[in-house]
Amino acid sequence: MTDLKFSQPARRNLLAPVLIAFLVLGIVIALVIRYTPHSVAETEVTHAAAYPTHTVFKSDTILVNRDRSQDDLYALVTVRISDRLNLPLFLKDFTGTIVTRDGQTITGTGAQKNDLEAIYTSFPPIRKLASPPLLRETLISPGETAEGMILLHFPISAEDWNGRRSATLNVDLYHQGPLEIAIPQNLNVAVADQGKTSQTE
Repeated sequence: MTDLKFSQPARRNLLAPVLIAFLVLGIVIALVIRYTPHSVAETEVTHAAAYPTHTVFKSDTILVNRDRSQDDLYALVTVRISDRLNLPLFLKDFTGTIVTRDGQTITGTGAQKNDLEAIYTSFPPIRKLASPPLLRETLISPGETAEGMILLHFPISAEDWNGRRSATLNVDLYHQGPLEIAIPQNLNVAVADQGKTSQTE
């Protein structure tokens, strides 16, 4: 009886293709890291000022000690934002955060475009400190830069501001995470510079 012999295909050495695949993958990863920005944007505070106000709401009653008072502080932060992505940035909203001396976190709001004139009318010195605003819905194209003032309102006194641990400007974006920009720690105000107004309730 004749022995049946089946021919066996020669086994290929897979080591070389695997090494080549890893080499190509390594090159691709290196290129992605090299050309992908490490941050969404570069930010810089180019100017900052703060203006505290003290408002006394006088009661129209004859009772003693019925007047109320309120402290507010306006921080004017001029910021430059440079898009470092290959995608446009859309500015959605502006807020501020202060950590007080005793560790309390206070959130401030960014003034809307339509509110600026009313604030300037109520407190004329703020108009002198102001510059052209950076507006919500601003589009920053890849590689481009936008700069403007953001007016933040905090319900705090000048003493609270001067004694703060930190203050940040938060810029919310539509399609990326928020940008946190530190407000200079040496930006303090003297109580003598505080604006005082009176209103009747």
